[in-house]
Amino acid sequence: MAISGTGNLHRALSGSFYFLGYRCSRSAMVWSLVGLLLMLQLYSLASRRNVVRGDIQLHVSRHPLFRELEQVEEENIQVPPPKKKKSPHAAKRRRKRSATLIDEFLDENSQIRHLFFPDMKSAVDPVKGVENSSHHYYPGKIWLDTEGNPIQAHGGGMLYDERSNTYYWYGEYKDGPTYRAHKRGAARVDVIGVGCYSSKDLWTWKNQGIVLAAEQTNETHDLHKSNVLERPKVVFNEKTGKYVMWMHIDDANYTKASVGIAISDYPTGPFEYLRSQRPHGFDSRDMTIFKDDDGVVYLIYSSQDNSELHIGPLTGDYLDVQPDMRRILIGQHREAPALFKYQGTYYMITSGCTGWAPNEALAHAAESIMGPWETMGNPCIGGNKMFRLATFFAQSTFVVPLPGIPGSYIFMADRWNPAELRNSRYVWLPLIVGGPPDRPLEYNFGFPPWPRVSIYWHKKWRLPSSWKVSK
Repeated sequence: MAISGTGNLHRALSGSFYFLGYRCSRSAMVWSLVGLLLMLQLYSLASRRNVVRGDIQLHVSRHPLFRELEQVEEENIQVPPPKKKKSPHAAKRRRKRSATLIDEFLDENSQIRHLFFPDMKSAVDPVKGVENSSHHYYPGKIWLDTEGNPIQAHGGGMLYDERSNTYYWYGEYKDGPTYRAHKRGAARVDVIGVGCYSSKDLWTWKNQGIVLAAEQTNETHDLHKSNVLERPKVVFNEKTGKYVMWMHIDDANYTKASVGIAISDYPTGPFEYLRSQRPHGFDSRDMTIFKDDDGVVYLIYSSQDNSELHIGPLTGDYLDVQPDMRRILIGQHREAPALFKYQGTYYMITSGCTGWAPNEALAHAAESIMGPWETMGNPCIGGNKMFRLATFFAQSTFVVPLPGIPGSYIFMADRWNPAELRNSRYVWLPLIVGGPPDRPLEYNFGFPPWPRVSIYWHKKWRLPSSWKVSK
């Protein structure tokens, strides 16, 4: 029995060691496979980064001005001390947080307000002045049209009309007094209409007048002056020969939350207002439209009390939405969408939801316009930390591609002035797609397959001298 027991023990131990060896071998194989996959991913990432880096270097070598645009400027604006000394007893009773640059920006009596809203003396006049003849943009300064008046095209969008080789800039015409409909209401200007400006060079703008006017007497009309008309965007339909305008339509309390549609035979109007609707049966506030390479136009709008974005294609005549719709950026509370496309990838810039106060922009990307959309992070570069967190004290409205300069765009944004909305400013800055991304995907081990988006801060900049509207 003793010998037999010893033999059984030997066989049992041998079996155990074999089983452990098998498990160890299998575990080693699994970890080896994981290591191999990680190595392949790192190699792929390094290769892709080299390709992207080579791509951006190619852009730089082809367009030397890119070096100038990427050499961003820094800002050293300091919050001024309080004007009056407070009683130490009052300070003990109630301690307030320190003022920030955003507080100063929103304070119409701030000592540094002129830094955000320079006066008329520094206005950019494309018609007059030696320095202005060099086609430089000055973000935040008053921008005059060819008649010498401040441009009124807020929350705007851009249309390049191939038939006339002309750019048309549409926006909210806010040249009226700012007031509040009630004590807790948002700052507003009575609806005047949609302004339109035309240009051959994206710098000198001719006022084409009000192309969609407000309704003065009929209080039930969507365009009655007591309502809200925001963020007009226009596209041309090659099949119908019509110019189609989509816009945010609301009442003074922002409870209507709809989109409006208008059409015209000409880019300069007049536009005929058709109707308003809640797309797909949902509330719609900040919105935009995007025309893809195949001619399909998509509506993108903030919905569910601005907690998410919705996106879906329009019908062939661009006058209604199709049933297909996707909810994106759910629970992220984003608005002011501005879309563009580069090398088959869709990009979008959005802002947070803080009323008239500026906040941090985010860039998003997707392989399909219907999603899923991935968040890439803050695209702003330069200024200082507060400038970047406040999107240079502006809010996105549109992104204009520059034909002939791959990966380069103009980022259009509004620097809102809630104390006097007619005096809101335009912040146009260079946007470049290229270079390795600096933020990994949230639900993936690696970085995204697309390059990063960069918006560069400049007090003064210009387009490449070689660029011009194609003829």
